[in-house]
Amino acid sequence: MISLTNLTKVFRTEEIETTALNEISLQIEHGEFVAIMGPSGCGKSTLLNILGMLDCPSNGQYKFDGAEIAHTNERQRAAIRKGKIGFVFQSFNLIDELTVFENVELPLLYLKISPSDRKVRVDQVLEKMNISHRRNHFPQQLSGGQQQRVAIARAVVSDPALILADEPTGNLDSANGEEVMKLLKELNGAGTTIIMVTHSPHDAGYAYRTINLFDGKVITENVKEAFHI
Repeated sequence: MISLTNLTKVFRTEEIETTALNEISLQIEHGEFVAIMGPSGCGKSTLLNILGMLDCPSNGQYKFDGAEIAHTNERQRAAIRKGKIGFVFQSFNLIDELTVFENVELPLLYLKISPSDRKVRVDQVLEKMNISHRRNHFPQQLSGGQQQRVAIARAVVSDPALILADEPTGNLDSANGEEVMKLLKELNGAGTTIIMVTHSPHDAGYAYRTINLFDGKVITENVKEAFHI
């Protein structure tokens, strides 16, 4: 699914040049669950942004399902990621002025899905995430765990091939964090590829493979169990 070759990202200002990613090469197959770990400032979030096509590398190659992404413009990247990639963030990133239903529905509006199909798909995913009873509530009326379930519902409603999760349990207590990780594991079991940035060894334990970054480089990779495509 994903192939990175000598991927480099450099941030430049008038006074300083910072190498956030330094010639990273790795492969991620369809259906994997991969955790990316490392200390703050090691390049984890930069890598996730590039994988999600929210940013582009300075040098190197990034192929997604065989298509070269590294040197595309924002419009091209948006067209490729739409419907194929779902995002789950630590801060939930829900829109306060929209109800739970409307937040989850949003990706389907961008995909120009018909209103009747949108309703069916949103209702199905809300039921799956056990949040249907909050469909008409607003984000600020929900607990942190409920907000993250809504965020996951929004990420998966378009049936993406890939979910990118950035510290998905970072703002949750241990019980809600465990619930979110079990949801991600279930989605992976159903065939969705998941790449997760985390500081938590416990959360990383849900993944098949853990990639450790330091100073923008891959320093170790640990495979917990055999992975079969």
